[in-house]
Amino acid sequence: MTVESHTTASVAEVTAAIPDLPVRITDGHFDVDDDTYAATVRRVIDDEIGEGTGANFVIRRSYVARIPDYSPLSALVVFRRLLRREAGAYWTFVVHTGERTLVGATPERHITLRDGMAVMNPISGTYRYPQSGPDLPGLMDFISDRKETEELYMVLDEELKMMARLCERGGWVTGPHLREMTRLAHTEYFIQGATGRDVREILHETMFAPTVTGSPLESACRVISAYEPQGRGYYSGVVALIGRDRHGAQTLDSSILIRTADIDRAGTVRIGTGATLVRHSSPTEEVAETRAKAAGLIGALTGDHGGFRDHPEVCSALERRNHVLADFWLRTDTQRARSDRELGGRRVLIVDAEDSFTSMLGRQLQSLGLSVTVRRFDEPYTLDGHDLVVMGPGPGDPLATDHRKITYLNTAVADLLAERRPFLAVCLSHQVLSLRLGFDVRRRGTPNQGTQRAIDLFGRGRHVGFYNTFAAYSAEDKVECPGVGVVEVSRDRSTGEVHALRGGHFASLQFHAESVLTRDGEEILADIVRELMRV
Repeated sequence: MTVESHTTASVAEVTAAIPDLPVRITDGHFDVDDDTYAATVRRVIDDEIGEGTGANFVIRRSYVARIPDYSPLSALVVFRRLLRREAGAYWTFVVHTGERTLVGATPERHITLRDGMAVMNPISGTYRYPQSGPDLPGLMDFISDRKETEELYMVLDEELKMMARLCERGGWVTGPHLREMTRLAHTEYFIQGATGRDVREILHETMFAPTVTGSPLESACRVISAYEPQGRGYYSGVVALIGRDRHGAQTLDSSILIRTADIDRAGTVRIGTGATLVRHSSPTEEVAETRAKAAGLIGALTGDHGGFRDHPEVCSALERRNHVLADFWLRTDTQRARSDRELGGRRVLIVDAEDSFTSMLGRQLQSLGLSVTVRRFDEPYTLDGHDLVVMGPGPGDPLATDHRKITYLNTAVADLLAERRPFLAVCLSHQVLSLRLGFDVRRRGTPNQGTQRAIDLFGRGRHVGFYNTFAAYSAEDKVECPGVGVVEVSRDRSTGEVHALRGGHFASLQFHAESVLTRDGEEILADIVRELMRV
């Protein structure tokens, strides 16, 4: 579509211009019934998250109904009602293409650009209001709920990856905040960063939001294709306004197409809803969440309520969530720079194993003054000319040695060991290295996706973020590895689970130093890099 003309009007003017006509909805049902959806949730948790395919996934089902005697005016009436009754939406909108009509009240900004500053708005965690309406004790229970908190941390990490690719110095985080809507509330962060990229490239690089797909993104798309019965249509896509400011610079405002009714010319309505599935999701709770999300659009909407967004207890509880997070990502890009004179100009190659955590790794290493190049594992690259190689994380089973990616990683790690090149291996690559060194690697009893744990890292207490389903194990703190020599082991004393390894010219981490869940990740990386480069 091309904008030929535009005008502005107040909400009062718009609602006054649209008649408040009756709109009926008939034959309403979910295309996937409650029991089937609950069974799908269980399969995704057991067969995908439990097998290391990813950390979290969003599986959609749709509420389907008919509007008798439908015309585009019917959609305008729904739009009018949403303007008057739905609280907390980022965009309340109606779009008519001639063939289809989209009307909704989405809470979630996709990405905006103004004055060269990009902003993303990861939202996750859902408080479903009871029949009597929201209450402070219920809200405080929601804010302190570990599952809901970890959901938000995981999508924050995922959108930080995107901003690390788009913004010259990565993004920085503000929040968390409470977003109160008519039927439910969410928690959210904002990520902003300076970028000179074209708006078309920005949209291309940020499709699709992890809050409506999962993470890592490539794995999430494969899981969605396998478990959802049909294509998503417009659901989880983006509606955007692109323009220029008075100085001629590009502007972008965009929202994610959720809480949106997709209506065809015959009056058939589809309202896509999804739940974020994590390792400890409850199938029955996720069923209820999809119903609550649909209810805001199709149910009897309640009026505005007072809200608790600015209540001191709520603000304090939200602020406490940041106490366990990495300060690096809460600082602005200019506050991060801590260029190390001895590291300045040194070259680092990061090998991406299908997880754009590598973009965040790159930003942290750049903050130390290093020159960073990122290449996918299956792209042409050379190890020559680099002072350090980082073998990156990714989804997958390290024991699947016939898998194409695992074969690539195994060969690369073998070459690095044989040539005694300085290297760091992270997560999946750490597991591949561990196998090559002779350590036992096996699936954990419970996936460790999006978990922060306190560990002893070679004599120093650290709080670090894990995203793993497999782990290496050792009964010793030092192991003699044939052809390599003595390898030091950081491990859990009670289980033997390996957190990190270090040898003469290499180190490896099971956790993600770059994650927002690792409090001192920048310092951990700096220490490792200095040791490997002997500076």
